[in-house]
Amino acid sequence: MADIRTAPLVVEFPFTRSLGPVQSAFLTGLRERTVLGVRAGDGRVIVPPAEYDPVTAEEIRDLVEVGSAGTVTTWAWNPAPRRGQPLATPFAWVLVRLDGADTALLHALDVPGPESVRTGLRVRIRWAAERTGAITDIACFTPYDGPRSGAEPAAHSGEFADPVTGITTPARLDYTYAPGRAQSRYLQALAGRKTIGERCPSCHKVYVPPRGACPTCGIATDTQVEVGPRGTVTTYCIVNIKARNLDIEVPYVYAHIALDGAGLALHARIGGIPYDEVRMGLRVEPVWTGDGTFPDHYRPTGEPDAPYDSYKGLI
Repeated sequence: MADIRTAPLVVEFPFTRSLGPVQSAFLTGLRERTVLGVRAGDGRVIVPPAEYDPVTAEEIRDLVEVGSAGTVTTWAWNPAPRRGQPLATPFAWVLVRLDGADTALLHALDVPGPESVRTGLRVRIRWAAERTGAITDIACFTPYDGPRSGAEPAAHSGEFADPVTGITTPARLDYTYAPGRAQSRYLQALAGRKTIGERCPSCHKVYVPPRGACPTCGIATDTQVEVGPRGTVTTYCIVNIKARNLDIEVPYVYAHIALDGAGLALHARIGGIPYDEVRMGLRVEPVWTGDGTFPDHYRPTGEPDAPYDSYKGLI
């Protein structure tokens, strides 16, 4: 058998949320080089500010301004920064209790090496040159030889011109996927325009794509079985939101398809039929394009619909 395949994969999506009055004031304040916290009912000053007391769950809105310098309470060295992290060179992740605060803020500390970091180190904010009202307006922390401020946090109205009312944060996960022997065989068969599953020697279900073991019986599955290529739509959904970097016009249909001979439905796009004519029981077949290594979509075969009893156990 050929070497097991691997491939780099990226899962990425933008996370968008609106801000309440506390978070809006905090992020707008960062844009204005002002750090705000919130005072809890017992007098603790929480930074970053929370809308509800983490101990009592009481709503808290009493905003106060704290210092831009603070003390490292704990840290960890990051020798290999990843894409999107605050600094491109090795740095320390630090929890910093800003002067006037009773809780710590997580951010990056720009120092030449781990020997330059210690608990109790005095640090201060390095502000970003361009600020937009985000946590990245704090570019990082840097060492600071000044004393701790003894001043009490000053009350703040939280009012700024042009307040930030919402944020969009890109969530991204980069990783290398190794499908394992069972799915490698599956992918190699797809390259030859065949679909294979693996049969459980106990319950005799044929799993597509194969998993290397039966999830019900816990027994290894190593007997390959060719299934399909035709199958039956068991259930489906209509997609109305266009995916980024996907050249498919909406609306379109994504369906679970039970290939003939398979004991598990796989999912794929349905084409060659108006979206509002797709139905449960529709008989379909794969459509390959060019030198693609997997079906581009499935289309109707023209056969009569499959009776419900023939696929009800695969929904």
